[in-house]
Amino acid sequence: MNIDKIEILEKHCYTELVYQRINKKLKIDFSKDEIQKLIKQILQETVIESYIKKGKNFYISNEEKNIRITVNSNTFRIITVDKIRK
Repeated sequence: MNIDKIEILEKHCYTELVYQRINKKLKIDFSKDEIQKLIKQILQETVIESYIKKGKNFYISNEEKNIRITVNSNTFRIITVDKIRK
């Protein structure tokens, strides 16, 4: 299965609730714009080998930032962002 990183970068989107979820999970207090910039930066910087499709979701893991982003593979909505446990 080929994963199109550019398509994910272009089409990813957010729901209102996900902003609160991201702030809570990462223990930050970012505005919507700051969250969008952070997510876009992580998606761009993460190598394609760290993009995994499992079931209906993409999991993008960035070891340097210690963050994993979960994206719905059908709608490209950001579902959540988690800290990677080491």
